[in-house]
Amino acid sequence: MTALRPDVAQSDPHRQPESGRPGGVALPRLAAPVSDKAAVGAENAGLVQLHESIAALLASRGQWRQAYQHLRSALDIVYADQDEQPHIPEQLRREVDRLRKEHAEAREQSIRDSLTDSYNRRYLDQKLVDMLTRGTTGRGLAVALIDLDFFKQVNDTFGHLLGDRVLQRVVELLQHDLPRGAFCARYGGEEFALVLPGLDTSAAVSVVEAARERVERHDWAEIAPGLRVTVSVGLAHESAADGSAEHQPVGAEQQLLRADSLLYTAKQSGRNAVAYRENGRVRLAGAASKRRSIAETRVLGYY
Repeated sequence: MTALRPDVAQSDPHRQPESGRPGGVALPRLAAPVSDKAAVGAENAGLVQLHESIAALLASRGQWRQAYQHLRSALDIVYADQDEQPHIPEQLRREVDRLRKEHAEAREQSIRDSLTDSYNRRYLDQKLVDMLTRGTTGRGLAVALIDLDFFKQVNDTFGHLLGDRVLQRVVELLQHDLPRGAFCARYGGEEFALVLPGLDTSAAVSVVEAARERVERHDWAEIAPGLRVTVSVGLAHESAADGSAEHQPVGAEQQLLRADSLLYTAKQSGRNAVAYRENGRVRLAGAASKRRSIAETRVLGYY
């Protein structure tokens, strides 16, 4: 929109009247019109601001995908009229970084157990399915289900707050020095899972037995005098697919069931042990193998 701008000439006896008007005073004239480019730039700036506002609102509601789409639209507008490398407005850059950070934090919180900070059951189930579907397990995939022995007695004797501290410390011990790609997840209550991709049976047994020993040998008296904590473990190993007709890979749920059955064997065989299957036979790892008989149970899919 153009504006009227009065332009009154100075009185000059020698100046000729303009456009035949007497007195030498010019009529008000229109200001120079805004260029089309400037008008488009102003309109685009408004659109960018609008997209940013909508993105912030959507982000506050947790609608991350839609928020990103609006920020992407804002960036496209900024880039559109620039022939050279565009300069991203600092405010927009900060907004993008903030949304990415908040999205990452929300994602991490959604897959973590709030007490132990290990992964939760939801993440465990999704990750197992993904590993088995994509075949990203290298030499095989081992799943160990780990249960604290007599944990109810810990809670009854020392209280639930101390019991929570025990769970947190057990997770720290289980996660210590895990191989690359392995992770710990809370399966439920005082039960946890170690997922070990890319290992054969022997290597997986060594990792899990070392974790069991760390729990057994830990100085639990530093938490409470007289406290002792051990764990029992069932380890199920699935070999990598070899393409043969004889090899029928199991699903995530079936492998968890096998691990759970072997955990029961470890419990029935005296606890504080790792039970696994090798060459069709159930065995106990480490020192337990030398001093105990095995109360073997039938495991789904093995017979």
